Parts: sequence; structure tokens; C-alpha cells
Amino acid sequence: MKPTDVLKNEHLEIKEMLSVLDKIVEKAALEQNVSIEDLVDILNFIRIFADKCHHGKEESILFPALENAGIPRYGGPIGVMLLEHEEGRRYVKAMNKAVEEYRGGSPNALEEFIENARNYISLLEQHIWKEDNILFNLADQYIPVEYQVEIMEKFRVFEEKEIGEEHEKQLRVLRRLVEAYAHV
Repeated sequence: MKPTDVLKNEHLEIKEMLSVLDKIVEKAALEQNVSIEDLVDILNFIRIFADKCHHGKEESILFPALENAGIPRYGGPIGVMLLEHEEGRRYVKAMNKAVEEYRGGSPNALEEFIENARNYISLLEQHIWKEDNILFNLADQYIPVEYQVEIMEKFRVFEEKEIGEEHEKQLRVLRRLVEAYAHV
């Protein structure tokens, strides 16, 4: 297994959560009741699994390895991915604020959440496509196999140190939400 395989597998899990989020957004847009707890769980998954774990491995391990292999940080795909990570974080922050306002009874908060969630889903779907079909192919091509083995070990240490048991906890949350919204 290559480092890009690990990241692609995580993309599949992130896409599952995006699908759940999309279903909730559609319910909210139809003015149906939306579970605040589920929204909080989704945002926690995004912050912990998608951002801290997945983007963390990309930003602190894979992207520097790509740079060392000769792929420039700025003016190329790495720079674009970093900008999109930041854009995604802004959407998540806005969604979190909207959920808190919704919890507090603000009538416009749900509309704010819907808008930012739709933007986030669109961004991430395109972002994942670019990584899976462009950036990760560059990584497989330019990072020597022996260094890919080192990257796998760095991924393991990163997860153990930075995420710990949260990784599995967030995957359990994902499974629960996928099941809960399977027929929505």
C-alpha cells in the first residue's frame, strides 16, 4: 500500500460524510427538522478526520515530500490544494457559527448553514477529484518507493500522536450517520 492509497481511502470516507451532509442540507432546505446533534457530529468529523487527520498528513508529510521531489509549492498543484484547505476551513467555521446560532434560535442561521455547507460540499468534491487524479499521480511518479515506505511510517506516527483513538471514533460516527440517513 502506498501513502496515496491511504489518502484515497480516507477520501472515500470523507465523500460518504459529504453525502450525509448533502442529505441534511436538502432536508433543511425543505424546512424539515434537522438534528443539531447530527450537525455537530458532522462538523466534528470534518474538523477531526478530514482536516486534522487527513489534511494534516497531506500538509505536514506528503506535500513536503512532493516539494523535496521537485514539485513546487507555489504556482502548482500543492499551492492550489493548500488554498483549498484554507477555503474549506472558512466554510466549516461559518457552518459551526451557523449551528450555534441555530441552536440559539436565530431564524436565519439555517440558511447560512445551508449556503456554507453547499459551498463546502462543492469545494471538497472538486478538491478530492484533483488530488486523486492529479496530485496523487505526481506523488506516485516522483516520490521514490523507498521514501514512500518512510511516508507510510510517518503517517502511522502522525495518526498515533495527533489523532489517537479519535480516528476510529470518527469512523464510528460516520457509520452511524450513513446508516441514519441511508433512506433519506
